[in-house]
Amino acid sequence: MAPHSGLAICIVSWRTRDLLRACLRSVVERPEAAEVVVVDNASGDGTVEMVRSEFPAVRLLADEQNLGFAAGNNQAIAATSAPFVLLLNPDTEVQDGALNALLESFSDERVGAVAAQLVFPDGSIQRSCRSFPEPVAILFDALRLSQLFPVSETFGRYRMTFWDHDSRREVDQPMASALAFRRAALDEVGLFDEGFSLFFNDVDLCYRLRQAGWRIIFEPAAKVAHHGASSTWQVRPGAILESHRSLIRFYRKHYRGLICPCWYGLVVGTAWLTMWPRAGLAWLARRLRSTTRPSPPLA
Repeated sequence: MAPHSGLAICIVSWRTRDLLRACLRSVVERPEAAEVVVVDNASGDGTVEMVRSEFPAVRLLADEQNLGFAAGNNQAIAATSAPFVLLLNPDTEVQDGALNALLESFSDERVGAVAAQLVFPDGSIQRSCRSFPEPVAILFDALRLSQLFPVSETFGRYRMTFWDHDSRREVDQPMASALAFRRAALDEVGLFDEGFSLFFNDVDLCYRLRQAGWRIIFEPAAKVAHHGASSTWQVRPGAILESHRSLIRFYRKHYRGLICPCWYGLVVGTAWLTMWPRAGLAWLARRLRSTTRPSPPLA
């Protein structure tokens, strides 16, 4: 397929060599895959050698330092030319018909992004979409009201617990584990904000797309298996800190001066106050696990 048609598939990898191998095997022979690009974020685990030897048709960008998820994807997107771009996590495997289903969803010219349905390795559905983190939605989630009233669209708004994630619909912010974009939409709103190195970069990009009038669609016919957190597991306490910092940055960028100062202060203050205890508990849990069972290998 000519490089100006179909999907450009972009994968950013960090220490996920064996999972990346399975991911590449699931896409390299697909006719819809016009281009496949892997950015390796200085894994040092044999990823670069594996891709070069086993997937010579894949374009490999081997970075000498870990640039993060946002910068890595920006690098991959800039290296491609197809009119549609699919971001894939290295711990995913694309199932039959998924790429074609994603492309068909772009038949509506107002659609700027299409999310695949993520499923766990056992085939069960992974809830992968949320609303934007507006104050009331965040508050209800923090108070665990989404767990007490999971079918309530009001209380379960942030994590969309009221929806089964098995029907096609418009959404705010799907996970970027398997998320396709129209290049024209990215050209309009820009690529990832690299100030969000690991978290909320996808939320920020989806927010900018929606603000510009583009639609974001969840397509259950496009199924992608997702192992989940293969890279962030390796740095779990630090990842929690970064997620809180990113939420605060998102609020400063998009909500400061636009929402009630009381709501703004409540969300930002709570994020600051809870990030260190959460990270500390994660560190303690990891230490306890390491004394009772071997850590999983760095794939």
